[in-house]
Amino acid sequence: MNQGERVDDDTNTPGNVSQSDRADLVAFARRMASDGLALGTSGNLSVCRQDMIAITPSGVPYERMSPADICLVRLGGTPLPGLRPSTETPMHLAVYRATGAGAIVHTHSPFVVALSTVLDELPAVHYAMADLGGIVRVAPYVRFGTPELAQSAVAALAGRSAVILRNHGALTCGPDLARAYHRAATLEWLARVYWYASLAGTPHTLTEAALTEVSDATRELRYGEQ
Repeated sequence: MNQGERVDDDTNTPGNVSQSDRADLVAFARRMASDGLALGTSGNLSVCRQDMIAITPSGVPYERMSPADICLVRLGGTPLPGLRPSTETPMHLAVYRATGAGAIVHTHSPFVVALSTVLDELPAVHYAMADLGGIVRVAPYVRFGTPELAQSAVAALAGRSAVILRNHGALTCGPDLARAYHRAATLEWLARVYWYASLAGTPHTLTEAALTEVSDATRELRYGEQ
């Protein structure tokens, strides 16, 4: 491993993945399981540090995962020695190249998966969807782990920070892992709200223009900032 690839400190210097990055990935992976956003070893998370991504390994139960298990893969697609990275690594790499995001969370949350089988997009039943960049599209079904799935996800994600994968799950991204995870949880909450509203009747939903207005107001008010 070259000097620029050290992973034994707590800084995020260019090209480095820190111990804190590794610990955060494990912590959020376990939280993803306990929050019901993934079942078993499904789902995956990653962070990007310049020309390197750190991603959860394939097939390791979250309760047994440790920071040392986190895999490193160059943005060009070359893995560094270690455990086998997640089968969805191609999708993570494609999204990083297309968006410049800092972190990605891929979930198999139940309400999102259920709605992915019947919707072409998730309507905005609440203004919280503004943080996802607008109404969330459902990408056509493609088998997991393939370059074609990566292309499908990137195409449907365009201009947004969340995408639903038909008969599969969802992907959210953000500037950091906490924001990407919050968006994954928000997306599942929105899917659940839409599900229950649909049982009661025909939901009144917000337009893209209304969501843009919310985004503009949020920026102006600096909502959520300390």
